[in-house]
Amino acid sequence: MIDLHSHVLPCLDDGPEALEGSLAIARVATGEGIRTMVATPHVSSRYPNRAATIHGRTAELRERLDRDRIELDVRAGAEVAPSYLPKIDRAELGGLCLGDGPWLLLECPLQVDAPPLDEAVSSLQRQGLRVVLAHPERSPLFQRDPGALSALVRSGALTSITAAALSGRFGRQARRFSLELVQSGLAHSVASDCHDRYHRPPGMGRALSETGLDALADWLTHEVPGAIIAGTEIPRRPPGAPGARKLGPRSWWRKARPAASRAGTPGRGDARR
Repeated sequence: MIDLHSHVLPCLDDGPEALEGSLAIARVATGEGIRTMVATPHVSSRYPNRAATIHGRTAELRERLDRDRIELDVRAGAEVAPSYLPKIDRAELGGLCLGDGPWLLLECPLQVDAPPLDEAVSSLQRQGLRVVLAHPERSPLFQRDPGALSALVRSGALTSITAAALSGRFGRQARRFSLELVQSGLAHSVASDCHDRYHRPPGMGRALSETGLDALADWLTHEVPGAIIAGTEIPRRPPGAPGARKLGPRSWWRKARPAASRAGTPGRGDARR
């Protein structure tokens, strides 16, 4: 699996406060069947991170993962706040894209009175960038106006919903809306949005199985995220894939996890935003 949205880098935002916390996240991630993780620290007025800093910190983490033989491929990216976009020039924006592709992860606002995102998305697209919308299922903006999200998707944006929202971690409204997005074809990837190993850990497979999304799991956690970070054509949603259901764990998640993890041994390799 490819985790497209994570706060794994230390000392940059509300993720780990030290490198050991990053390594702990990485160990949990490999045990959950994640093989590639995009580091997406916040870029905002509160966390004015620069691309050079993010790439440097990613290189440091990759070196330590290799030394500790933790088999997780960490790529650089960012989660950019719409309100901070006017302060970032085009060259800097390019350095904040997910992996090696042209896609920028844009944070969907969690404030009730947030302005619409259409102008921010259009501005990025005019600059030759493509947009992935982070956790739209948790945004009051789209909860009260799903049509606004549908319009952004029609304009070329993709969405990345949080696995924990599918399992109810962010409440019933976010869970219900995330399932509706999957059923209506407005969900294109599922990511962990992890911040630590305990309260906001990495992992997507369990939530997908528990909501009956096995038929879409590979598309949501491998095919689409892989195309995003590589900058290749986005694969079509599998034809005839069923929508979500409330309960009913199946076998996909267990098959995706390494045998060591199922036995309880990690494979090699607080509520926040």
